[in-house]
Amino acid sequence: MRRLDKAALETEQRQKRRLAKRKPFSLTRNDPATDVSLRLLIISEGVNTEVSYFRQFEQPTIRVKAVGTGFNTVSLVRRAEQIRDEEAAKGRHYDQVWCVFDKDDFPAQDFNEAVRLAEQLFGPGRVAYSNQAFEYWLLLHFLDHQGGAMHRRQYDARLNECLNPFGVQYDGQASKLVSNEFFDLLLAIDPKTDKPRVRQAISRAERLDERYDHSNPAMEDSSTTVFRLVKVILG
Repeated sequence: MRRLDKAALETEQRQKRRLAKRKPFSLTRNDPATDVSLRLLIISEGVNTEVSYFRQFEQPTIRVKAVGTGFNTVSLVRRAEQIRDEEAAKGRHYDQVWCVFDKDDFPAQDFNEAVRLAEQLFGPGRVAYSNQAFEYWLLLHFLDHQGGAMHRRQYDARLNECLNPFGVQYDGQASKLVSNEFFDLLLAIDPKTDKPRVRQAISRAERLDERYDHSNPAMEDSSTTVFRLVKVILG
């Protein structure tokens, strides 16, 4: 087979694999109106993973402005407040503002204060935190992990164990991007359960969430409240 023919065949096969993985699950909300029905401002600690993930939820009736800052805990929340005010000064107003950040190794006092401050500034529950890190939310699309703490150093390997059969990879050490192919898998139907993976992740995260009274979020390892924000987006 000539090199060009082989390359064309490989490209076609990749396209077929991607189509097979794409979701019959639709992001379209149950709102027949074509006007924008929801405007979200999402301010995250991470500048790659979270931003590349949330931007892919953009659709005709939902506007998502995702901003990665590199700030963490309390400084992230204060930066979110500043960005909200800067946007308002430009005439850009949002229905909801969300902070997205991780526990990582930050002091428990700082993390808990960030959660408290975010809810004070932006509304009860409007903080999507992960303990230990955002990738735990991605893992819940594939694994029903309900067994306590999982160190974030394990996340990349566990994620790629789930992704490799589909020819998809997540580089948690360099690019840290959620690719289109990765995102498609997150919304696709899980053939083992015949349910959308994102709905499974929400259910799994909610069960974890119900274990805690949220008086000390720094001790909620492993857990994530990213599901709250995703539920708002999905409607």
